[in-house]
Amino acid sequence: TRSQRSGQAHRRDAEARGRWAEQQAASFLKTLGFSIQAQRAKSAVGEIDIIAKKAHLLIFVEVKYRADSSDGIDAILPRQQHRIARAAEAWLATQPDHTTFDMRFDAIIVNAGGVSTHIEDAFRPE
Repeated sequence: TRSQRSGQAHRRDAEARGRWAEQQAASFLKTLGFSIQAQRAKSAVGEIDIIAKKAHLLIFVEVKYRADSSDGIDAILPRQQHRIARAAEAWLATQPDHTTFDMRFDAIIVNAGGVSTHIEDAFRPE
């Protein structure tokens, strides 16, 4: 039906915006001296948008695309924080050489113009 096609088109557009936002965020992190370790790192318990490292710091980054840059951080709900933390644990289990690194959970909000906000230490898992 027409509404199903419209819904599918909306999901495709949202997916494309999300991928674009992740690319913008990864490029931004590189300008800060981070090396990208993984993008869209999937595990049985969840997905992490970007994993990056700089010196002995490893960051797990949730990327949000928002038309208005004032939105975004509120979109990382406690249940998502828990999923991201579990996915980070799963990723670390496959990367034993990274387990001694300092770790942080960041968020990057991207608007239509590119990266608008980088929130360091956006949340701490329980």
